Amino acid sequence: MTGSRPATTVAAVLVIALTVLLPAADGRGAPGERREPAVRATGPQEAEVVAAFLDRQTQTPVILLRGKRDHRLVQLAIGPTELSAIAIPLNGITPPRPLTHDLFLTLFGQLKVQLTRVVITDLRDDIYYAVLHLQTGTGEIVLDSRPSDAIALAVRARVPVLVEDRVFDKAGAIEGPRRPAI
Repeated sequence: MTGSRPATTVAAVLVIALTVLLPAADGRGAPGERREPAVRATGPQEAEVVAAFLDRQTQTPVILLRGKRDHRLVQLAIGPTELSAIAIPLNGITPPRPLTHDLFLTLFGQLKVQLTRVVITDLRDDIYYAVLHLQTGTGEIVLDSRPSDAIALAVRARVPVLVEDRVFDKAGAIEGPRRPAI
């Protein structure tokens, strides 16, 4: 593809932010509800891709993930192209020609390799890290990946996105989305 899309077109395709998060999304529950302290499970937890949008204040493309176990949120700032790669399948849009992530999944299928899950493993020096878990005829392969690419593949393949607890912990101290480091 050559040239650049007008910002309004990209924004229209990219924005799928939820306007109302569930009351439990902040972990507090209903007002006045008494909650017993829970024993905290450890290890990666499955996360839902809640939204893909442009942050209004910073104009930074953002992916918002919510842990299914404890409803903690993490925001990942990504590039506009990566946001489009995630927002397109989230919105149920099928492009007329395969995009890069579609091509990779087709290639995996031809090679008899199956994407089983992706894991966002760490946040260090303002950079998120992720891995792809691939099942082959001879065993599992784990590949390093940018989280945005991992999420784009997971959404298309309908496989779980997992987030390590340490990522939620580290990201919790961050105010607002982080700009991607190149």
